[in-house]
Amino acid sequence: MTITVHHLNNSRSQRVLWLLEELGLPYDIVAYQRDPNTMLAPPELRQVHPLGKSPVVTTDDGLTLAESGAIVETVIERFGNGRFAPAAGTPAFLRYRYWLHYAEGSAMPPLLLKLVFDKIENSKMPFFAKPIAKAIAGKAKRSFITPNITTHLDFMEAELGKSRWFAGEDFSGADIQMSFPIEAAAARGGLDASRPKLMAYLDRIHARPAYKRALERGGPYGLLS
Repeated sequence: MTITVHHLNNSRSQRVLWLLEELGLPYDIVAYQRDPNTMLAPPELRQVHPLGKSPVVTTDDGLTLAESGAIVETVIERFGNGRFAPAAGTPAFLRYRYWLHYAEGSAMPPLLLKLVFDKIENSKMPFFAKPIAKAIAGKAKRSFITPNITTHLDFMEAELGKSRWFAGEDFSGADIQMSFPIEAAAARGGLDASRPKLMAYLDRIHARPAYKRALERGGPYGLLS
C-alpha cells in the first residue's frame, strides 16, 4: 500500500511525516505552499479534502484521512505492531488517549487566538483605527488569552514531572501529537527556560533521528525558527 502525505509547509502535517519516519513506513509527499499574504493553504488542497486543510493522508486503496489526531491514532493502530501506543485498558493508554485529544482540543485554541490577535495588532490599517485595534487586541490577550496559555503551560510542565513522556515512561504517538502545541508555545506563546521540563522535552524530541529525517523530507519548518 502506498501512503501519500499532502504536506503543507509550516503546518501540523510535519508531525505526520515524523510518525511515518518513526514507524519506518515508506511514503510519498505532495507538497503545498501557504499563500505568502494570507498564510492560508492553497485551493488545490480542496481537491483532496473538502476543508482544504493539511494534514491529509491518502492511500492507493482509497482511504482519505484528515485531522492529525485521527491520522496518528489510525496509522499506529494499523501499522504500529504494538509500537507507540500503550496496551489498551491500561492507565497509560488512558493518558495516551487524553493527550492525543488535549493537543488540539485544549492546548492549541489559546495559542491560535494569540496568533490572530498578534496579527491584528501588527496589521496595516488606517491610522485612526490602529489605536482602537491595538487596545482591543491587547485587552483580549491580557484578560483571557495569556492567562489561558499560562495555565496550560503550567499544567503540561507539572505533568512532565510525573513521567518522561506524556503517556508514561515510553515515547508514544501522544508525544508526536503534543509536539505541535509545545513548539508553537516556544515560538509565540511564551514558553522558555522558566519551564525546564517542557524545554527538556523539546530537546528530546528534536534529537530523535526520525524527527530529523522528517525535517529533511518536509523542508523548512517555521515553528522552529
